[in-house]
Amino acid sequence: MIHRFLLLIAVLALSVSPMLRAQDDDIPTIAMMNFGYSAGQTLATKGAFDVLQAYGYFNDEERAVLDAGEDLAGENINILWRNAGSDTPTANLMVEDALDRGVDAMMIVTTQVTQIAANATRDLEDPPAIMFSLVGSPYFAGIADAPCIKPNHIGGSQYHLPYAEAMGVTQLWNPDIKVVGMIVAPGEPISVSGGRSLQLAAEDLGLTVEVATVVTLSDLNLATEALVNRGVEALINPISSIILSGTTLLQTLTAEYGIPLFGIFPYHAYNGATVAAGFNNVYGEGVIQGRMLVAHLSGDIDISEISINRTEDFGIAINLDSAAAQEVTIPDALLEMADFVIENGVSSAGATRELPEVVTTLPDMSLDERRAADLAFLETLRCTEEMIAEQRAQIEDTWAEE
Repeated sequence: MIHRFLLLIAVLALSVSPMLRAQDDDIPTIAMMNFGYSAGQTLATKGAFDVLQAYGYFNDEERAVLDAGEDLAGENINILWRNAGSDTPTANLMVEDALDRGVDAMMIVTTQVTQIAANATRDLEDPPAIMFSLVGSPYFAGIADAPCIKPNHIGGSQYHLPYAEAMGVTQLWNPDIKVVGMIVAPGEPISVSGGRSLQLAAEDLGLTVEVATVVTLSDLNLATEALVNRGVEALINPISSIILSGTTLLQTLTAEYGIPLFGIFPYHAYNGATVAAGFNNVYGEGVIQGRMLVAHLSGDIDISEISINRTEDFGIAINLDSAAAQEVTIPDALLEMADFVIENGVSSAGATRELPEVVTTLPDMSLDERRAADLAFLETLRCTEEMIAEQRAQIEDTWAEE
């Protein structure tokens, strides 16, 4: 309660501060908003900021301010840098604060804050543009109906979580596995939809799934104990803010019970997951977000005409330190498939705890080359009348079936 109170006070204090109210209408003011603190959100934010810096929106000195988590009143751009500390009331307040300040655009990381911002701006006459990243279920979450059927001011990139492949990796670890455990956070749409996908994937593989639910981080201990008592041989969980915050705790608990912990982002291996198999380009999602913002600010795209991107990228990472703590053996065939392996706290491919992916920088190219490549990419997202008609028909068919 004290932590939440301090977060609320911090946001309220910022909301009455005159700082970063742009004095020059030619300088855009952008809100960068994260729901919580995780390596994934750090990677996505870095990707977006790298693109902005490549286009000259801020220099090295100004970037250092942002990397320190502070607001930037820059020569070419103003950035409101906000993090809700995984607290939903604070997330609501920081969105309201950004709207009160009249920001020109919002860069949002994670489903929770994107939902809040979409709902808060849906009926506004002139809403700020919203570009999101690290959203796994924009349609299930009600942010959009389809890639081209969405509010005109909203765009972004959906990462595809390959749940079937992730579940299949449990059998690569142990071909004889029969029962897996899963922890779902019912209050988070991405956790609910992910849980359904994992359940279907398990059924296709002939596996039994035991499910426990959690509301807060403090529920993880009892949830894990309940699953172990039901005979689970491994733990694999859909993404949620609770799981993101609690992976290290789950590693400790699974070590106590002697079962492996499977994650669905390779970077989860640095948080303690034994085997992390799933979406492997979180940094790239931030890059796409930055590309959209730059093109929007320069007038090169109309966000209403650009579809929501979908990225598919599968990778595997293995934490041999966790495996040793759990007394779990990793087959050589699975080790050979890994993008990187962590042993004695060190990655085999240069990934670090702070930036736990192999690629975390932009390709080296001239500004003209970068602009051409970025615009060519965005052109592939342009919605056509045929795409819109097809997606509307699919939505109507779904409604009819329901």
